[in-house]
Amino acid sequence: MSEVRTFCRVCTAACGIVVTVEPGPDGPRVTRVKGDHDHPLSQGYTCPKGRALPALHHHPNRLEYPVLRRPGSASGQRVGWNTLLDDLAERMRAVIDRCGPDGVALFLGTASAFDTAGRRTCEQLLKKLGSRQKYTSLTVDAVAKVFIAELMGGWWGLNPIWDETRCPLLLVLGHNPVVSHGHANAMSNPRRKLREQRRRGELWVADPRSTETAELATRHLRTRPGSDYALVGFLVREILRDGADRDFLAQHANGLDELAAAVEPLDIDRAAAETGVSRQELAELLQAVRRAGRLAVLTGTGVDMAATGNVTEWLVWALEVITGSFDRPGGMWFNPGFLIRADTRPRKAAPPEGLRQPGPASRPDLPGRFGERPSAAIVSEIEAGNIGALLVMGGNPLLCLPDTARTRAALAGLDVLAVSDVVETETTRIATHVLPATGQLERADLPLLTDTFHAAVMSQFTAPLVPPVAERKPLWWSLGQLARRLDADLFPDADLDALTDRDVIAPIIDNSVDGAALTSSPTAVIGSGPVFGWVTERILPDRRWRLAPTQLVEQLRDALTRPAPVGLTVTVRRTLRTMNSQLRDACAPGEVAEEPEIWINPGDAADAGVLDGARIKVASKTGSTSGRARLTVDVAPGTVSMTNGWDNVNVCALTTAEHGLDPLTGMPLQTAVPVEIIGV
Repeated sequence: MSEVRTFCRVCTAACGIVVTVEPGPDGPRVTRVKGDHDHPLSQGYTCPKGRALPALHHHPNRLEYPVLRRPGSASGQRVGWNTLLDDLAERMRAVIDRCGPDGVALFLGTASAFDTAGRRTCEQLLKKLGSRQKYTSLTVDAVAKVFIAELMGGWWGLNPIWDETRCPLLLVLGHNPVVSHGHANAMSNPRRKLREQRRRGELWVADPRSTETAELATRHLRTRPGSDYALVGFLVREILRDGADRDFLAQHANGLDELAAAVEPLDIDRAAAETGVSRQELAELLQAVRRAGRLAVLTGTGVDMAATGNVTEWLVWALEVITGSFDRPGGMWFNPGFLIRADTRPRKAAPPEGLRQPGPASRPDLPGRFGERPSAAIVSEIEAGNIGALLVMGGNPLLCLPDTARTRAALAGLDVLAVSDVVETETTRIATHVLPATGQLERADLPLLTDTFHAAVMSQFTAPLVPPVAERKPLWWSLGQLARRLDADLFPDADLDALTDRDVIAPIIDNSVDGAALTSSPTAVIGSGPVFGWVTERILPDRRWRLAPTQLVEQLRDALTRPAPVGLTVTVRRTLRTMNSQLRDACAPGEVAEEPEIWINPGDAADAGVLDGARIKVASKTGSTSGRARLTVDVAPGTVSMTNGWDNVNVCALTTAEHGLDPLTGMPLQTAVPVEIIGV
């Protein structure tokens, strides 16, 4: 038996873990995961998802062998790698001959974000083929964050980080970091950090549900789904009248008058009517903001997946700017990255309207941004014949795109649906080509895509803990072999069977702050704590924030003219033991898998004649899904709370790509959707 140190790659927190490996009759067995007490950030913490890694690694539905399936066939055939890759290359070449390079599309799911070598190889292959059809999970649940960064700061890569040791006030909106570990703020040991925030200052949570995070808060405001923009807009309005950092604004902001005019309608009466929060509670929150001076605001998918997501993120950033909280101690800082080193690179600012790129041919109304296109357009591109081959890497698009039935039909009709994953999913079951990938314990890695998400300028490197078994192969290897068959070699003159993960990511290590320390340390390497000023000095256009982007002012105006939803609306929640569609039935010893229940307030259930535990249907104007009801006062009246990432209770079934996309980013609107509940 041995204990090996590594880090968890289930979510952005990347906690340090110690993995127990024991000999077994068929090779090494991973038997236990515990927290690494020597890790400088997580300090011994790990969550149920991390502790479930042994169950995931030895899952009975692990993908072990390449599988080839004819389009539309219900069954697949186990084949060798050469047979699979030869067939895949032949069919992809036929698609390219018929449709051009854009006939090949790539979908990068959340899991691909934690496989640095594999993800970079995916992107390089698509570029080498000349295709512009790149899609990622960013445009499913978080694109508002990078869109606002581009419009207000001139670069979409800006990611504000909570100054967690000096911040006097933390406001959390539509976000449950105790479960999700921080979304774009990687938060290991979130309970400890949130308790420390409450001891040091104040912690306010605005959420329709009494979440695990709300239970730790100084105050919890029960807001209506999709109304966060009104709460924050009220704060901006009042702080501009009394409490703004005028000296900072004079030097570092444009559009102050336009911002003030935009939020003028959001007085306390309007904010109370929109949010359902009392005037007294709003006044007390305003007093807390004024008392603190500087603050940090964290948002999650409860904000970003609503029709008002862009507006809320904009007003959050505006609140940070007018209080002088951005890029300054006590507020929020911007991590330049241990690997990316954004503070050392000159960068041309995006124009005020952002860098809009051509959208998909079937949906030219949906813009491309940040080098990719909105994932909600994948289905229409397939139906129009523009995509004939879709490569899916570390994702499950069948469950995350609008209109699940339509998505299934489109994916099943592709000439090529090639999927690389670790465990069987709903998408691998209909794939024409299944590429079994090494799991996180079988590969060397470092956290490149989440480099700027951490609470310090830090990184970590891990070697493989156990060798892969059966015919699992690294994602970079299978795509490297495919590229050679397509005359698009990604590793010229290299023997792919002799290369290692470490070889593939070597350029990233060599370019980091301290590559030697990174690869020699048994745990994470801290380059520095929070750093301030580099965004103001080197990134902002003319060193000034853009407070009133025209597109967002218009979206706010539209939001203010729309009538508030009447009746029930849906929100999507994260669960403690699952990560999107991963880990639904993989648990640590002694823990029980979660069920995708539909949570409703008892008063709403009584009105609909629904009993606790009964089967119910949740129906919107465009679709429906069903599941078991759980009656709980943890959900505010008027709110229906659903999980995401499940095949049987799926919020995607309530939306369509024609009626429910944000026009500026193409993101599906999956929260604050009006619904009714019906007993079945």
